Amino acid sequence: MPKIQNNLNQNLADWSVIYFKLHHFHWYVKGPHFQTLHLKFEELYDFAAISLDEVAERILSIGGKPASTMKEYLSLTKVKEGGDETKDVDMVKAVIDDFILLTNGLNETMELAEEAGDAPTADLLTKQVEALQKHIWMLSATAGINVPTKVKA
Repeated sequence: MPKIQNNLNQNLADWSVIYFKLHHFHWYVKGPHFQTLHLKFEELYDFAAISLDEVAERILSIGGKPASTMKEYLSLTKVKEGGDETKDVDMVKAVIDDFILLTNGLNETMELAEEAGDAPTADLLTKQVEALQKHIWMLSATAGINVPTKVKA
């Protein structure tokens, strides 16, 4: 279980950084789609808050210790902090990239959980991946791009 706990902590860190990044976008979005994206980013940070709490509680449920400080999150995450994006469409594309990165990480943890026979963890992550894939599709349609399958380097 320690490997699963470590992966879950990275997933938690990714969710946490995305949560703060979505707040940044919510506050700083500008452009012709301000109202729509302002509300969408709020919806997404609410989704992130619920999701990161689920992951943290799962870590506790399997005897682990969830990361809980910004220092820990920043040392564990694969997500880049936001702030450079100024155009609304660039913010949407950044969220898409982050959600793909997170989905890939959740899938890795899900595979470990399945191999270990940890069905509850695998089930939780399956539900999160399903929701993320829907958000990726909807955000891609908003940005007028094809649904990407991987993050651009």
